[in-house]
Amino acid sequence: MPDLKRHTILIPGKLHPHAVGRIEAAFPTLRIERADAALLNTEAMAGVRGIGAMTTIDADFIDALPNLEIIANFGVGYDAVDARHAASRGIMVTNTPDVLTEEVADTAVGLLLNTVRELPKAEAYLRAGRWAAEGPYPLTQATLRGRSIGIFGLGRIGQAIARRLEAFGLSISYHNRRRVDGVSYEYHDTLEGLASAVDTLISVAPGGSATEKIVGMKVLEALGPDGVFVNIGRGSTVDEDALVEALKNGTIRAAGLDVFADEPRVPDALVALPNATLLPHVGSASVHTRRAMADLVVDNLISWFSSGKALTAVPETAEVTSPAG
Repeated sequence: MPDLKRHTILIPGKLHPHAVGRIEAAFPTLRIERADAALLNTEAMAGVRGIGAMTTIDADFIDALPNLEIIANFGVGYDAVDARHAASRGIMVTNTPDVLTEEVADTAVGLLLNTVRELPKAEAYLRAGRWAAEGPYPLTQATLRGRSIGIFGLGRIGQAIARRLEAFGLSISYHNRRRVDGVSYEYHDTLEGLASAVDTLISVAPGGSATEKIVGMKVLEALGPDGVFVNIGRGSTVDEDALVEALKNGTIRAAGLDVFADEPRVPDALVALPNATLLPHVGSASVHTRRAMADLVVDNLISWFSSGKALTAVPETAEVTSPAG
């Protein structure tokens, strides 16, 4: 077993405590408040071989660390890490897929149900004593019955959501950059085309420049007045001003959102809307799943420095090899 104590790991900003504890037990560890090279002296920058992080790691920060070999990202989404630049430098980037798939899919289905059946509002009605004082909660205008589901981003999580909603007896369609092998769901080669074909659009799309505000007014208009939009992917994929307008004027019926463009700041205009169900980015937020994600961050670091291989390399760095071997 190679000596892991020869490899210093940098933790910029906050990281899951379980990951921090395991990293500190296995490696020499350096912690700084944020990913800012100004917080490190030349000797410290030269000593860093790996990063464990759940924050932005940009090209300038990568370039400031001449002996960096691996960036282990906490989360399946890694748009905060400049993976293309890392790849150009021969630096491995990993994320934490699979271990959060089922939890996020569960949350997506719960968010959809809450949105169409108004379950949080119904509970608030009961807790406020209104059931006893005023009678039953009003019948909901929307239902899951008979809905057609469109999934934008049919990766691991998207497929897990699809399997759950198939069990509800609902039809599934999807849009990706390309068809997904091994699935029978109807494929649409444009997002607007998918929205036109369904009345319920669930976004599981990653962030980044290619998807910036891709869910805009044209897509929402295509979804239609009975449309329900759910976002469990990245807030940056949605034009939030257009979504507010669409919810206000009846372009779509309702939306359920777990992610936002400028977290944790949620636009007041969204918060004020009665037909918006909002969650504070809790898709994977259970003790069980976050601990599993933390373990995978550390397991990637240990595997890299002990065997020269990463467990869950992101596509951009799949061909990166260890300088040791």
